Amino acid sequence: MKTIVFTGGGSAGHVTPNIALMSKLQQLGWEVCYIGSAAGIEKDIIEREGVPFYPISSGKLRRYFDLKNFKDPFRVIKGVYESYRLLRRLKPVIVFSKGGFVSVPVVLGSRMNKIPVIIHESDMTPGLANKISIPFATKVCITFPESMQHVQDQKAILTGLPIREGILNGKASKGYHLCDFHSQKPVILIMGGSLGSQVINQAVRDNLDRLLAQFQIVHICGNGNVSQDLSGKRGYRQFEYISDELPDVMAMSDLVISRAGATSIYEFLLLEKPMLLIPLSLQVSRGDQILNAKSFQKAGYADVLPEEELTSESLVERVETLYVKCEAYKEAMSSRFETNAVETIVKLIETYSS
Repeated sequence: MKTIVFTGGGSAGHVTPNIALMSKLQQLGWEVCYIGSAAGIEKDIIEREGVPFYPISSGKLRRYFDLKNFKDPFRVIKGVYESYRLLRRLKPVIVFSKGGFVSVPVVLGSRMNKIPVIIHESDMTPGLANKISIPFATKVCITFPESMQHVQDQKAILTGLPIREGILNGKASKGYHLCDFHSQKPVILIMGGSLGSQVINQAVRDNLDRLLAQFQIVHICGNGNVSQDLSGKRGYRQFEYISDELPDVMAMSDLVISRAGATSIYEFLLLEKPMLLIPLSLQVSRGDQILNAKSFQKAGYADVLPEEELTSESLVERVETLYVKCEAYKEAMSSRFETNAVETIVKLIETYSS
């Protein structure tokens, strides 16, 4: 039986695509393991899947000044040593990395053990962790055709983004039951990323009554962001985070307001859900979500509201316009050409592990 080690973490977008691949490989008889951070979101997600999880030390790769920047390189070095030892014990024939700061020590440990590494980049331009890791990779899977120019040495291969099969199997009826909604009024799903978004939460709540006059709203607002004052408000359901029920909630929803992380927006695309995307601003990000959002806007899949222009008034106006043009967005999404990312990447894994 062949063994593969997966890595990636820091946000759900660095983890959930791995789940789609792990499930398929397990069906094919592979033994699957995961290396991540003990404190990261990946630990809970992976352990719920029943996959062996091995924690290592890791530092955060910051683009700004912080005193922790002086300490974290030593955590990365420790993580490389831990990864090297773990990989010698687990004996994988290949390593698959989804990025995030925890992946760097694993990729370096793989190189030291002469284990081939395949990296996947979700965004249009590689994140800092993947930029460091790409020189040590055998192949780099990319989501956007525009990403080809950012990966050198002919390592890039356009695969698309692996999406969990379960996300496509949601039942709208279960979503209505969970939220105590009905099918006679359209539903908006609001997501601020796996950690939530205070600015989106506030804009929604500042004009909530106007939105509720036309829509039912399920609001995934992030840890600690549930408003007790609004609990029990008819037509409005809040959750800190949704996991197992997310496919049902997505199936129920008619529109989506979301950040523009690649994993989430590709899931909405496959489900043909018209989107209003509010990407993270350049003040707090490297601009990857802005590029993702513009790509989807150009393709006719989404409207984009820059965070700098976000107010409770502009949010409502854009949502109303999005709903009026709903069918045009759905038509654009249904006519897209899409490869089967899971099948393509699994074949790549099998090729480079033999």
